[in-house]
Amino acid sequence: MRAGVIAPPTAGHSHGHDHSDALRVTARSRLLLWLALAPMLLATAAGMLALWPSADALPERAPYFGEGVGTMHVSATGSADPETGLAPARLDDGALIDVVVPPEAVGEIADGDRLRVFHVPEAAGYGSSYVFVDFARELPLALLALAFVGAVVAVARWRGVAALVGLGGAFLAIGGFTLPALLAGEPALPVALVTASVVMCIVLYVAHGFSTRTTTALLGTLIGLLLTAGIAWAATTSSRIMGTGSEESAVLFQQVGLDLSDVFMCGLVLAGMGVLNDVTITQASAVWELRAVAPGASRAELFARAMRIGRDHIASTVYTIAFAYVGAALPLLMVMWMTDAPADLQLTTGEVVEEIVRTLVGSIGLVLAIPVTTGIAALVVPGESEPELQPA
Repeated sequence: MRAGVIAPPTAGHSHGHDHSDALRVTARSRLLLWLALAPMLLATAAGMLALWPSADALPERAPYFGEGVGTMHVSATGSADPETGLAPARLDDGALIDVVVPPEAVGEIADGDRLRVFHVPEAAGYGSSYVFVDFARELPLALLALAFVGAVVAVARWRGVAALVGLGGAFLAIGGFTLPALLAGEPALPVALVTASVVMCIVLYVAHGFSTRTTTALLGTLIGLLLTAGIAWAATTSSRIMGTGSEESAVLFQQVGLDLSDVFMCGLVLAGMGVLNDVTITQASAVWELRAVAPGASRAELFARAMRIGRDHIASTVYTIAFAYVGAALPLLMVMWMTDAPADLQLTTGEVVEEIVRTLVGSIGLVLAIPVTTGIAALVVPGESEPELQPA
């Protein structure tokens, strides 16, 4: 057989001998797979127990509404007056009112817009006791969410439903453990790794089912996350990133006193979960599908073929990460373009460095995860005589 070419199996006695060898290799590899994964899962469980925040350690929640202040929805009946800053509106009971609108929103309000306003009696000196808070966006967001769910279910069917369930479980884990743990002052990097491990277990097994293929992707993802965490720590400390590039970070520092560089590192690891999950499950699936169409291929051949797919995936995913951050940082880039400052100064300011580090750390993590996952998959993919070879 010519090197690098996947050939079909040959008949005869030697073929049966290859079957028994494949069975032994696969059984041994599966055992090694679980021996590698089990300590990570045990460490995740122990870490969650150790890092689970107590109620006494959590900061008190600041009241959103002041005393005597309420919020409600109203309907605009016209545009805001740029001179007075007042917009005519109607309450749900039909009463006509004026709404105090800040300068940046005066030109945005039109007849029929639903607005969220505060009723602040003390603000009557500004022309009205009703103060604009924001546009009421519940309906368009609900319609967009329904469109998203409908598209996922229509295309992916039950697999899409499972993915949505897994996504809901992931957000429950982040809201129930990650955010309280960080606010309680638990070390950010262990919190990030525990969170990522729990979330990946949820989304991978719920969306893709319990199988050796999914377990392979999980192990590759966890190894990728460990590598990403190490790179994130090295990049954050060496670049002296303080994590103070946003107003929200300033609020956290003032009200809770958190180490914002640790929070930034946690964010790097959590941001890497999505792309790592994408590339690892793709690579594991690629190896399984290659085995299905070429059951006689050697494991080295499977690895080489799957890595060709992986290299294409690396290129497209790196672009995805970079462009996603460009889109998120577009206002910052526009301000930089208008500023007549040396390029080296602009590219090394705190806010810009945070975006650069996010892009590079995430990209390095996914690049390293692809050969790791592909190698694991090539070792543990079932041989041609094993029942799990059938497509999932």
